[in-house]
Amino acid sequence: MKRPIYYDTETTGVRPERDFIIEIAAFDPVQNRTFCSFVNPQIPIPEEVTAITSITDDMVKDAPTYKEVGKAFMEFCGQNVILIAHNNDSFDKHFLDNEAARHNLPMPSFQYIDSLKWARRYRPDLPKHNLQYLREMFQIPKNQAHRALDDVIVLYKIFSQMIDDLAVEQVYDLLYNTKPQAPVMPFGKHRGEPLSKVPKNYLSWLAKSGAFDKPENQELKENLLSLGLIN
Repeated sequence: MKRPIYYDTETTGVRPERDFIIEIAAFDPVQNRTFCSFVNPQIPIPEEVTAITSITDDMVKDAPTYKEVGKAFMEFCGQNVILIAHNNDSFDKHFLDNEAARHNLPMPSFQYIDSLKWARRYRPDLPKHNLQYLREMFQIPKNQAHRALDDVIVLYKIFSQMIDDLAVEQVYDLLYNTKPQAPVMPFGKHRGEPLSKVPKNYLSWLAKSGAFDKPENQELKENLLSLGLIN
């Protein structure tokens, strides 16, 4: 049986090919161990990132580079594990891969679960799926949002409730090896209707309003594009 490893990264921006990890944390609920380390990105941290994360240049100036931290993180994870992060498939995994490539670190062939993708697929009844909304819905005590270890512990508590008694291997298979049901409209007056049945003038109005440019609606946008309902 594989062990789940919940993890999170804080970064200098949102572009894995150009930005850098400044903090990484993980939690192993089976062995009840945590990992957390600042990372020196060797560039100044943008002010807007400090405003969100409270991580400053002074806090990371004496931290090791990712070459050292990444190696320690991979050793912490070990083998026979599945890594879980919120928005993993579009964000965290890409940062791990890019940082490993920069520092010539061999990247283990980890399996991953994107808890955001799980929430969107199996809880379409919810109007939002970001971590802080899910925290409130599942009545998890407030944490220091956008700090890696705090977000990891919150994610573990949320996801444990979302998957109930499913093993992580079952969750992985359901998410990546099971054909999903036809996508439905997740919000608005056509909520719950198959996307193919939503009036095109309504979709056009949403597109003009910028609704599809919001991060939480990227999967909806991808589904609409794949169906040829928007361009």
